[in-house]
Amino acid sequence: MRVSSSRCWAFTAGISLVFLAGCGSSSDSRGEDEAAQRPAASSSVPVVASTNVYGDIAEQIGGGKVQVTSIIRDPDRDPHSYEANTQNQLALSKAKVVIENGGGYDDFIDRMLKSGGSSAEVINAVDVSGKSAPAGGELNEHVWYDFPTVARLADRIAAALGKAAPDDAATFTRNAGTFKAKLKPLETKEAQIKADHGGEPVAITEPVPLYMTEASGLVNKTPEEFSEAIEEGDDVSPRRLQETLALFTGKQVKALVYNDQTTGPQTEKVEQAAKAAGIPVVPVTETLPEGKGYVGWMTANVDALASALGK
Repeated sequence: MRVSSSRCWAFTAGISLVFLAGCGSSSDSRGEDEAAQRPAASSSVPVVASTNVYGDIAEQIGGGKVQVTSIIRDPDRDPHSYEANTQNQLALSKAKVVIENGGGYDDFIDRMLKSGGSSAEVINAVDVSGKSAPAGGELNEHVWYDFPTVARLADRIAAALGKAAPDDAATFTRNAGTFKAKLKPLETKEAQIKADHGGEPVAITEPVPLYMTEASGLVNKTPEEFSEAIEEGDDVSPRRLQETLALFTGKQVKALVYNDQTTGPQTEKVEQAAKAAGIPVVPVTETLPEGKGYVGWMTANVDALASALGK
């Protein structure tokens, strides 16, 4: 879990409601340009999501009855280096529903809500998940890779939207049911991977995909100190790096699941070692790729994992 590091979300102290870097606020979950082309109805519920993952889910449930602002949405940028700005603060001040990840992933949301005195209903995905840190370990906060959690989150979003717009509550509930039905094939795909490849070893660069790999019955062989250092933005010790590289040179794993959104010299060296050994690399990201919705994105992720293991 990333809580405080040089790569964490930045909240500039000492200047009231002023933040450093720019990122437009009038966006939906599918990209910055498309948002300007689709104005919302005046009666729509204003929703702010910390990332476009949650923004897309909110749109699937809210349909034309919501106006979603997704703060983090650049698929080519490390989300943890994002710096909030005054446009984000303005969007949050107008929101009736706010969706955050929690677990230390996007703490800037809570800070801005508190500083602005917001009365929005806040949905914390980690809280909805019910997950906690294992004994002696840290919480894996990337709960959007856990499909049962996302199903519960859909119900929670529908309830919050229904409270904000009671006349449309039945529509939100119905849309949540439709969305959840689309998650079932993803769980079926994971179950099939588990049946075909349960117990097989894999490696990761960060904990991002672990809920998906664990549900698929796969065993993570990456040295914990390696993935923790990468997640925290720290250098990996030479010893742990060599241990990780040996997973590929010794063909000890069946695939490398690689966070394509947070890369550096050490992760690139790991990727190169996997490719040199003929071990498939499965790229994943933390935010939605451009033009993708949540279900399509996750379908591609699970299918890529199954394909890699089948090679």
